[in-house]
Amino acid sequence: MMQQIYPVTEHPYAYELNKDFQFAAAHYVPHEDAGKCQNMHGHTYFTNVTIAGDELDHTGFLVDFKKIKDLIHKRFDHRMMNEDTKFSDQDAEYFPTTEVVARTIYEIIKEYLNTLSNNPTCVQVYLRETPTSYCIYRPKEKTL
Repeated sequence: MMQQIYPVTEHPYAYELNKDFQFAAAHYVPHEDAGKCQNMHGHTYFTNVTIAGDELDHTGFLVDFKKIKDLIHKRFDHRMMNEDTKFSDQDAEYFPTTEVVARTIYEIIKEYLNTLSNNPTCVQVYLRETPTSYCIYRPKEKTL
């Protein structure tokens, strides 16, 4: 993957880890105002996850890069996202739009990070859906 430059978010932590990965998935947006996006279609999503913290674990990691990738890649790669339990055809807050997928990636990663004793936190998810369209999700909760 070509080196990317992502928007930086301010945080007070000593360590910042960024993990890039991609996954291919299909989806549709089940609403009449979604235009062509109402039809099933696919994207190769490019993702950057930013995790920060002050303490390393017993192996010297803030968090394992591979584990972060696997949480998302194994769940969504070559899948129909509308079939995942995190998304719904009934509630626009859960349609698999780029914004909702970015927030969902954050939620999945946060759930994992909450199990770690060194208390890392996810501060940003960058999700590129097409070469010209991307979304950044930063949690509003003040856990920073």
